[in-house]
Order: sequence, then C-alpha cells, then structure tokens
Amino acid sequence: MDIPDVSRLQVNGENRAGPDAAVPSIEKIQELLKTKDDTSRFVGLALLKSVLDNSPELQSDKGVIISLWDSISPKFLDRLLRTGSQPGSEQKQSKDMLDLAVAVIHTFAVLLPDEAKEDTKLLARIPRLTKAVLNSSKETTQVIIETLLTLVAVPKGAEGVANLEVEDWTPLIEIAPEHSHVLTIFIWAWEKGTLNVKDEQAREAMRSKIDQGIQSFVSSFIGTDATSLLEFISHVLRNLDESLIPRNPKWIGSVTKLIRNLSTNRPTAASRSAYINCAGALLLIYPESTPQLLFLDEKDSSKPFSYLFINLILVDLRATLPSLLEKLNDPEYLQISQRLTSALDILTAFIGQLIAWMEELDDPKPGTNPANSWLKMPPDLVLKLSSSIAETLSVVMEYLRDRWDASVAGAQGLHPEARTGNAHTEFGSRKTLAWDTKDEGAATDAFVLSAIRAIALWVRDDDGDILRKECAGLMDMFMELYQSSGSASSQPNALDYRLPILAALEGVLRVSKGIEAFNSYNGWGILSADMLKILEESSASAALQEADVIRGSRIALVLHIVAENEGSTPEDRMDIVTAVAAYDVPVVDDSVWDGGILEFQVDVLQLVTTLFTNANPGTRRRYVHSVGAIRGIAEQLRGRVGPNSSTERELEDILSTLEV
Repeated sequence: MDIPDVSRLQVNGENRAGPDAAVPSIEKIQELLKTKDDTSRFVGLALLKSVLDNSPELQSDKGVIISLWDSISPKFLDRLLRTGSQPGSEQKQSKDMLDLAVAVIHTFAVLLPDEAKEDTKLLARIPRLTKAVLNSSKETTQVIIETLLTLVAVPKGAEGVANLEVEDWTPLIEIAPEHSHVLTIFIWAWEKGTLNVKDEQAREAMRSKIDQGIQSFVSSFIGTDATSLLEFISHVLRNLDESLIPRNPKWIGSVTKLIRNLSTNRPTAASRSAYINCAGALLLIYPESTPQLLFLDEKDSSKPFSYLFINLILVDLRATLPSLLEKLNDPEYLQISQRLTSALDILTAFIGQLIAWMEELDDPKPGTNPANSWLKMPPDLVLKLSSSIAETLSVVMEYLRDRWDASVAGAQGLHPEARTGNAHTEFGSRKTLAWDTKDEGAATDAFVLSAIRAIALWVRDDDGDILRKECAGLMDMFMELYQSSGSASSQPNALDYRLPILAALEGVLRVSKGIEAFNSYNGWGILSADMLKILEESSASAALQEADVIRGSRIALVLHIVAENEGSTPEDRMDIVTAVAAYDVPVVDDSVWDGGILEFQVDVLQLVTTLFTNANPGTRRRYVHSVGAIRGIAEQLRGRVGPNSSTERELEDILSTLEV
C-alpha cells in the first residue's frame, strides 16, 4: 500500500468560515473510509484523526463519534497494526501505518460512550495492540499503553486482557520495567477481568496463567530495584480472588531476594513501602515457605539479615506511630496504614519463628542439631532484638489506647453509657469524637487487627510481666472487639478479632492486673456465653466450623487460667456447671468423629471440674446432681477415645476428681 504524505492533504471546505464548515469534511472522510481502496482508507484515517484532534465540538457529539467509528473497517485497522508491527524493507511506511492505527484506536477508546467501548469491534483490537509494543516507537508505545488502560477499565475489556494467552501478555511484560502503567493494566485484568470465571477447570487454568505471568514479570525486572514490581505483587496477592492465587509458586524465592536486596540498599520511602507490603503479603499467604526464604541468615555473618531487617521494621513502627493519629483523615493515611499493617504482619511472623527457634534450642528434637537452623543469631543480638520488640509493642499499645479512646471510648474507664452519641446538625449526622476516621472506625481498620495479633503472640509466649500489665490496660477494647466480631449485626467489612484476643488473654491473665481488668469488663460473662454457644452447636457437629471449635478450646483455656488464679469459685460462675450438665452428647459414627470437637468437649469438662473443686463445700453439695450428669458425659466421651491416649488419661482424671 502506497502511503501519501498526509501533511499536505486537505479536506474540501476545511478552511471555510461558518458553523457548518465541518459537515462536508465529515462526509468526505466517511466516504474515504468506506471505499475499498487501502490508500483512500489511509487518507481517510489520517484526516479523521486531524479533524477530531482540532474539533472539540465534534469530540462531544457522541452520535457523530459513533457514526465515524462505524465507518472504519476493523480488518483494515488490523492490517495496519500487523504490518506496522513487523519491521520490513519499508520500515518508515510500516511505522506510519502502526502510528496512525494506534492513534485512531486510542482516540475512539477515549471518545466513544461507555456502552460502545464494550463492543467487540473495539475490544478485538487488544491482541494486536499488545503485540505491537515491542516494535513501536517510544511515543506510540505510550499511546498503546494509554489505550489498553482505557479499555481495561470496562468489564469486557478487562476480560479481554485476562483471557489472552501468556504468550500474548509477554510483550507487555517485557516493557513493564520502563512503563509502570503496564502493571496497572494487569491489576485491572486479573482482579476485574476474572470475576466471571466460575468453572473450576477455568479457574485452575487462569490460576496457572497468573502464576506464569508473575514469573515472567519477576524475570523481566531482574537487574532493577523492582520497587514497582513488589508493590504490584503485594496488591495482586491481597486483592485477587482466593481461588486464583497461585499455589506453591516457584517465584517466591526470587521475590524474597528482591526484597532483601532492596531493603539493604538505602531504600527510598516508596521502596520501603514496596518491600514491606510485599513481604507482609507473602508471609500471610504463604506462611509455610516464605519465612525461611525471607529470614534466612548467611552463615558466620556478624549481623544476620533477619536482625537488620526486623530492626528496620521496628524503627519504622516507632517513628511513624506517634504522629499517626493526627493523620487519620489525611489522604495518605490508607497508604501509611497499609505499610504499618504489613510491618506488623512481618513482625508477627518473625516472633513466631523466633519463639519456635528458641524452643528448639531449649528442647532439641531427637536427631536434629539446632546449630544447623536456618535462623542463626548470636545470643547478644537475640537479647537486643527482644528488647527492641518489647519497646516497639509498647508504642503500639499506646497508639491503640489513644485510637480506641478517640474512636469509641472517649477515655479509658469511661462507662459506655456515658459516651457521646452522634451529633445531628444541619449538615448531617456525624460523630462528635472527631479524631476517628470519617469513613471507617477502629474496629474495621486492618491495622488494629494486625497490631493485636503481634501483641498477642508476644505477651502470650514471653515471660515478661511489664508488657502483660500494660496490655491489661486494653481490656475494654478487647472485650468490645470480641463482642462486635461475633455479633450478627456486625458491619459487612467487620474483622474477626476473637482468636487474637484470646491469645493475648492467655498472657495478660497471668498477672493480677489482667485478672482485675478481665473481671471489670465482664470478660467471664462474654467468653463463657460464647463457649456455651459453641458447645450447644457441637451437638450437631456439621453446623460447626473448624475456627469455632478452635475458638471454643481457647476460651476454655482462658477461663481455666482465671479459675485457677482466683482460687475460690464465685456462685454465679457455677451456671456453667449447670449448662454443661444439660449438654446432649451427639451420637456419631466413630469413623467420622471429629477429634477437634472431642478435644474441645474435654477442655470444657476440665474447666467445669476446676470450677466445682474450687467451690466451697456448701456449693458443691447443691450441684451434686449436675456433677453426676457431667460424669455421665465424661463416660460417654471416654468410650470414643483410644486406649492409653492422652485424652483418655484426661477423662480419667476428670472422673476421679468428680467422685463424690
């Protein structure tokens, strides 16, 4: 096809004055576009682009825009894209073809009404556009990316990019290090374009494609600081449908290396946010494989990587938290909060690994050598790090106290009925506690959940009483969050705080201040009601979730700690004995018996036994019939466990203790 010099072309009448001067131009352009001659079509496209660029009134006329788009042959556009994407002898002409085709498609992608953007005629150009980026000029590549960003913003456009084969993604992936907006295209495609993938086989295929896509991105970013890639992976893992997240991907090792390199090379604020967010996401989604790869220490290093990395995390938390409350309603709060949430997730994972490592040193497993552990840290650094972790968690607890007071409590110890309600003004209803976020409260802030998880793990397993006493000052928040988590009227985006709070209580209740706070905020009543509800539902085990059974066992443990620390059992707590005595043990087939439910039931019986034995003699006499029923329950459960098992021994202890 011979390409004329379009710079010298004019449309008849284009210089005429008057409001109707453009009408003949449009008609002439449409006439050229509808001919069978490729040269005339090319001229028509060139003139069309020029007229639209210089006619704002035409750009706003949706009817004319649709009419012009209908005049363009999609096959001709494809031919221009295909020819321009393949360098040949007439390279200058090929590039002109590609530049014009891309410019026209981009113009209509922007100007067409939203419903017209869903049309196949426009979206079917996506595969050709993706292939064209490798052989286009820098300017045209940018236009292609802008076009794809526009198209992927509509549902069918996102599906179009998501449904491409991995080979079709490759050209875009290869240019991603120089064009960060390519990552945004894939975020939209993978998150919005996969919503209609319902079939299990189709989901598996899409999951495999996404896995390969991320692997290709990682390969493409080798040799760069990979800041944008780490932020991209973090975003995808946190927002992608759970069924589409790659399973046991091979690229985790490469990504952790990028995180380690970036964190040790004087990162900028953006880089710090990227590697913290990505590390936090990997640890949450791949808790089995990520810790060893991320925290791996080099042999004979004076300051292991894990020590340096966690110190960076702790410094960031301590530096940022004191001024965070005043930023709750600032635009950057979400970004800061996400980074700190990820930092706490990293800290929680490391604390878990550190505790497991120290337990292994104290009590090595047969046939293992703790010196060969992948976590290698001298004792003096362990002490320094432990002290720094405790200091940081103290700052976190101080922030939680201030945040909860600003959001809900007003002041520590203030009775709920004394709180100020909503203020109704001529501008609408608003909270009178002005320090909280205008959109969400503390209970729906993921930072609060991550903070409680980190605190809980440390105060439960560390023997220091100072932080446990400080944590007791959060008891009112713990109890309210626990109740709101289990309430049927909870907000749709409510978070479940119950298991982390129970873990925290296991540590806090080891000190007298924790027991006092627990009793002050009706902790016994709140937790015992939840435990008895789970016990009742266990009569029909199919109605229970695994998390419910685990929670029930943790509640029984927490209440058992309280019962043992207080010594004498108050009369009102004997209601649990009566409730358990009325429990109807379900009749089940031994082959399908859930061991988790059995352990929970035994935990409840152990709690009841402690309550009964700690009661005064007069109380024990009044509950003799209830104790007989409880012994009957224990006998039934004993018949369902194997001989010489630990559970059988526990039941034997219960039966012997309850003999009256």
